[in-house]
Amino acid sequence: MSTEKINVAKIFGENVFNDTVMQERLPKKVYIKLKKTIEEGRELDLETADVIAHEMKEWAIEKGATHYTHWFLPLTGVTAEKHDSFISAPQPSGKVLMSFSGKELIKGEPDASSFPSGGLRATFEARGYTMWDCTSPAFVRKDAAGAILCIPTAFCSYTGEALDQKTPLLRSMEAINAQALRLLRLFGNTTSKKVTPSVGAEQEYFLVDADKFLQRKDLIYTGRTLFGAMPPKGQEMDDHYFGTIRQRIASFMKDVNEELWKVGVTAKTQHNEVAPAQHELAPIYAEANIAVDHNQIIMQTLKRVACQHGMKCLLHEKPFKGVNGSGKHNNWSLTTDDGINMLDPGKTPHENIQFLLVLTCILKAVNRHADLLRESAADPGNDHRLGANEAPPAIVSVFLGEQLEDVIEQLISAGEATHSIKGEKLATSVRTLPEFTKDATDRNRTSPFAFTGNKFEFRMVGSRDSVASANIVLNTIVAEAFSEACDVLEKADDFQKAVHDLIKEYAVENQKIIFNGDGYSEAWVEEAARRGLPNIRSMVDAIPALVTDKSIDLFAKFGVFTKTELESRAEIHYENYSKAINIEARTMIDMARKQFLPAIIKYTRTLADTVNAVKEAGADASVQSETLAEITVLLKEARAALMELEKVTGEVAQLPDGPEKARAYYEVVHPAMDALRDPVDQLEMIVDKEAWPMPSYGDLIFEV
Repeated sequence: MSTEKINVAKIFGENVFNDTVMQERLPKKVYIKLKKTIEEGRELDLETADVIAHEMKEWAIEKGATHYTHWFLPLTGVTAEKHDSFISAPQPSGKVLMSFSGKELIKGEPDASSFPSGGLRATFEARGYTMWDCTSPAFVRKDAAGAILCIPTAFCSYTGEALDQKTPLLRSMEAINAQALRLLRLFGNTTSKKVTPSVGAEQEYFLVDADKFLQRKDLIYTGRTLFGAMPPKGQEMDDHYFGTIRQRIASFMKDVNEELWKVGVTAKTQHNEVAPAQHELAPIYAEANIAVDHNQIIMQTLKRVACQHGMKCLLHEKPFKGVNGSGKHNNWSLTTDDGINMLDPGKTPHENIQFLLVLTCILKAVNRHADLLRESAADPGNDHRLGANEAPPAIVSVFLGEQLEDVIEQLISAGEATHSIKGEKLATSVRTLPEFTKDATDRNRTSPFAFTGNKFEFRMVGSRDSVASANIVLNTIVAEAFSEACDVLEKADDFQKAVHDLIKEYAVENQKIIFNGDGYSEAWVEEAARRGLPNIRSMVDAIPALVTDKSIDLFAKFGVFTKTELESRAEIHYENYSKAINIEARTMIDMARKQFLPAIIKYTRTLADTVNAVKEAGADASVQSETLAEITVLLKEARAALMELEKVTGEVAQLPDGPEKARAYYEVVHPAMDALRDPVDQLEMIVDKEAWPMPSYGDLIFEV
């Protein structure tokens, strides 16, 4: 066990080309130009870029870097990179120079047709561009490949369409900045120059032993267990949550933290989660664009460091049936460049008119675009979590808490709010414990979109997904609500009367989206239906929200997505769903044919020999015979289910790509997978463990 002392303040950001490094290394004029580009969106000329590229290269080489890469977020769900060394053509002396130009910094040319494009790029139309995003700092990543200078970039096609997550995210940030500033100006704020979405993404994950992982083809190919019976103990004792972190895991977390701190990721919180072998890491808030990049770095680091510790990190939303899956809580707020949090209600929310307008605008946005928010969290793995009493329901609602709900009710019933519920003293009846004022509002872990003091927590995002999609939607729908409010208020003769009327109007029209109760209850499902709130249970049902007239108009108005870009993303999502379920089905077929059925048949032969031997010895063989009969029945059921799964998987695979194919995988193939799993899982509970061909759930989640 390492006892080396860590000076966090010293190592934090040491491998980041951050503002401190830029001030030290760049000429003053160049530094000022770059800062204006970052803060004001001004164009950067090639001459300035050349100077920045040279200093970035020199700095990276001092860190041991031999290569650089344009690091981007294509629509594959993972990051992409191509490594180029700094060496230039050999000199007459036989030596090489190390060079890196402004052109190489600003632009790269990956093959756009080899990434998902939803028809935007054909195979013969290969050109695409990566473009330096100077708002997210470059960093040096050190791993088995050596030290690599990673330059965050956007990725677009030759014809200008976004083929990534970053480009529309940056567009949405510009949209909400413009509309939030309009709103602030109406309230007399003339000093704030920029409003930025602030995001903190909590990351849940599982750790399993690498040797056991490699014995499970389902984990290797799909990221989740497609077969597996529950062990005698799961999570029912609630003893893992916030429990003492085991030494092997603590060592892993220590190394993860160090790696993240070095590249400027503010890893803050770590703890055991609810399920055995499940854990969480959370950073401090950052600007949305940087937070999205940092979350990708967190996921990559978790996987890399886990391997170094003889483990595998599972980021699938539901690695194990019967225990809680993993999500990602996207904490979102709006902050000005001079430190104002637009979602801070203050001590007397009923008197904070600006906050109440912001709040009711958000209620309007979420109510109008609940389907889009649900779609932003759509993932094949998330279908196993949402609504399963371990994650928010698939119904989007807003939790405000007692204090704000009371203020809204006053606005609706009386036209104005005259008071706010105050927090009371926490009574513990123990004299030695300190007294303090508790929050005026409790928390609600069952709500998909919960107000938590000075931010909203969107709790539907899947653990392996980028948080970019959720924030693109949040930024854009709130920008629309702000814009419509400003259109009314900017024309008002009496601003004070108009803003009060508008707050009441929005509160009345959108009160149905507010729900503070138990989102896990069946009563809420029924109540939500009465309110007319959509209950979108699957990814296949969620995708159409992208291409409704409402969505197309929304994103076009603020230049976030074109109609073509939305259609391409819908096509990609349908294809990804179909491919994911097809891979899972084929993996089940492979495991059943090559592992389970042969192992069970071999065991029945051994059992049959035992029955005969016991009978020959003149003893009662009824127990052995009954066990053999039970296994034979389940084996026959499994065999029939396997043949059915092979049949329907083959038939559905022949359908043309698109919505019908995805729906067939959801409605036909998925149930056939469940039908095969059921008898195999029952057999696991009967067959001798020594005869079972792979590690069990108990081996995976309790032996790490």
